[in-house]
Amino acid sequence: MMIRVVVVILVLASISCTSNTKSETSSNETTDIVDGIKLKTLNDEELKLEKFKGKALLINFWATWCRPCIQEMPSIEKASETLKEENIEFLLVSNESASQIKSFMHAHKYTFNYAQLDIPLAQLNIQGLPTTFIINPKGELTFSEMGARDWNSEESIQLIKNAISK
Repeated sequence: MMIRVVVVILVLASISCTSNTKSETSSNETTDIVDGIKLKTLNDEELKLEKFKGKALLINFWATWCRPCIQEMPSIEKASETLKEENIEFLLVSNESASQIKSFMHAHKYTFNYAQLDIPLAQLNIQGLPTTFIINPKGELTFSEMGARDWNSEESIQLIKNAISK
C-alpha cells in the first residue's frame, strides 16, 4: 500500500513539473501577483522587489527536487549572459530551506540571485514547477509560464526582450 502512495505522489510531482502553460494576465491580477511576492534572502532578511525597481526581472520558481527545474538552469544562466547588456536581473526563488538552497548553490556555481519564497506557492497561483515570471521595469508582470524551456534559444531571448519592453 505504501508503495502505491509513493508512486502516486511521484507521478503527480512529475506531471506538475513538466506541463507547459503560458499566460497573459490582466493588470489587476498582475498587480496582485507582483505585490503578493514575499521573499527573503538566504540570510533570512526581507527582500523587497523594490530593490529591482527600474529593472526588468525574470523570476524562476524552482525546487531542488524538480528535475525539469534543474535541467533548465544552464539555459537560464546562458540567457543571463546573452542579455547582460539589457536592463534585466535573474532571480531564482524556492520555498525550500535556506540550507537546501545554499547546498544547491555551492554544488552548481550558477551566478543567479537566489531567494526564499516566504508564502505558499499557491498564493501566487503557481500550480507547478518550474514557473517563470517576467516583470518589466515598471513592475508589471508581463509574462508567466509553467514548465521548463530553453531560455537561451532565439525564440526565448526574443520573448524576454518583448516582455521587458511592454
